[in-house]
Amino acid sequence: SIYEMFGNECCLSTGEVIKIIGFKINKLIASICENNEVSRFSAKVELPLNFPGLYKVVADKTPYVSIEEITRKVSIGPTRFGHPCFYSPEDIKLANLTIKHGEQITFNSVEKVNGTMAVNCSVVRNNQSHSFTLPLSQEGKFYECEDDQIYTLKEIAEWKIPKCRNRIVKLSNTLHTWDSSNPLPENFDGCLILTPVYEVQAVMKFRKDIVHILSDLDVEVKDITDCYDISSFLQPLSLEDVFERTSKEFPMVAEIMEGPSGSQKPYNLLHTGKEIVIYKKYQATRVLASEIRSDSPKRHFLIPMSYKGKFKRRPREFPTAYDLEIARSEKEQLHVVATKAFDSPHKELFSVSVGDQFLVQQCQTSEVLYEGRKKVIDVLACEQILSDTYKKVLLPMYMEGGFVEVIHDKKQHQLSEICKEFRLPFNVKVSVRDLSVEEDVLAAVPGLQFEEEITDSYLLISSTSSPVESWEIPVYRLNMSVHLLSRDVQTFVPPATKTTVEEISEEQYYMVRRYENQTLHPPPRPPKKPT
Repeated sequence: SIYEMFGNECCLSTGEVIKIIGFKINKLIASICENNEVSRFSAKVELPLNFPGLYKVVADKTPYVSIEEITRKVSIGPTRFGHPCFYSPEDIKLANLTIKHGEQITFNSVEKVNGTMAVNCSVVRNNQSHSFTLPLSQEGKFYECEDDQIYTLKEIAEWKIPKCRNRIVKLSNTLHTWDSSNPLPENFDGCLILTPVYEVQAVMKFRKDIVHILSDLDVEVKDITDCYDISSFLQPLSLEDVFERTSKEFPMVAEIMEGPSGSQKPYNLLHTGKEIVIYKKYQATRVLASEIRSDSPKRHFLIPMSYKGKFKRRPREFPTAYDLEIARSEKEQLHVVATKAFDSPHKELFSVSVGDQFLVQQCQTSEVLYEGRKKVIDVLACEQILSDTYKKVLLPMYMEGGFVEVIHDKKQHQLSEICKEFRLPFNVKVSVRDLSVEEDVLAAVPGLQFEEEITDSYLLISSTSSPVESWEIPVYRLNMSVHLLSRDVQTFVPPATKTTVEEISEEQYYMVRRYENQTLHPPPRPPKKPT
């Protein structure tokens, strides 16, 4: 059988031995869902895994009948997504703990305990986590818990579609404006039933790459696992697999089986067949930054703390008085100018004209007369700057106006200094580019908002052929497979480390923010007008 996949012709000859290393969802067939069923009027559409948008998973109403069935059909693993939650409608009595009916059980890992396969589980009671194990032989009804997390389609395909089941998802947030090429209806915000289409991942005896075979390929195969030495095949590892190795196993030499896409260094150096040294695994801090612009899409960056450029402050914009209260700091007084007029409905509070300047003081309460009755509301105490004096005024916290910060600080700041001295979010522009890199992508951006500090997982690698510098590569944002070589590392000390500013997609931006905040909640909104 000869077929072509991703532009590469692959020949499966009669008698060829193939080692199946996994199954992977290649694409999804989506149907619009009504009342947990496919709509009679819905046409099936094909969605690639990189289809934009963020989705919530709808809990499956069909129960699992044993712990063994859950481990067979549901992804349980060490990554952020590999901890599914279930509940039982009946109490589960264990030796030293009773799991109450309806209590959320988190499945953490599967391992052998006293010679019996079991799942390490936990429940949270009064903010305390209690760990226990459930044997695979445990029977009963187990239902999925509701999940308030949001996911990309790729994450759902990899972690949230159980084997032999479909998955219902609800569109949570579209990341792009609708256009005619979008297979979903315009302004669609309902539920979809996703049916996976699988591909088989395999390795062959005399090939060093991973072969992808569509599950509907018409070819006959025979299982020879019990009578063949499978140790002669290469064992592909993802970056997550490498990261899960113990620290004592590093450094290690590996050959790339599938390299990442991208022209940015070092990704353009990581091609199939290249040998690399993986020195260590670790967590590193990055500053998440977004381009300041009114139209979309914005560019997003992860900036390492070792970035050597310098920044000058740029004024922030505040849509409400409430945002002024959030932004004010004890270290320096917030000075703003009004860009929008506001006519106060209460004589006790100040009416703002365009061009009025204020020094923000503090939040307090004030009594106002509203329809003949006295009411206490939250207000923001400020000093209005006049030509030769200051006037104390009160602005209602619900005031929807517009303010722009007046910057008095003309200094140039290092990234680490900004993170230490100021509260994020913080607006800047590169004033001195990072001269240690060939091209500083931040230097061309007219304005940046530093949003938050995040912690992420990295591997430190270098080339075996020319180890003049080492690179940090992100574990969870790089699709790359390697196999380990049984060769000793020549030096345990990595060469000088090159850290780069990483530009990330809009989907990755939401993922990074979600990891840091667990669930993306909307920002707090200002109080409403008294009624």
